[in-house]
Amino acid sequence: MTVEDLIKDPAHYTRWAIEPITFIMENSFAFWRGNVIKYVSRAGSKAYDGQTMAQSEITDLRKAIRYCEIRIEEIERTTL
Repeated sequence: MTVEDLIKDPAHYTRWAIEPITFIMENSFAFWRGNVIKYVSRAGSKAYDGQTMAQSEITDLRKAIRYCEIRIEEIERTTL
């Protein structure tokens, strides 16, 4: 796989009928929501250096949770 392939067609995203970035952009999702979709979509299919696939999946799921937490904190700060 070339660097170009890794940038334009990463396997952990192109396995879906619609790539997450296309779905996110076509629906004009906010940054936090787009990241939740991105990380949940690739969880279990992208390996991080030095991590097993299970550890990598957990990392992506924790990233998704963190973006949800950021949004919750924003809502609480502005409405409560």
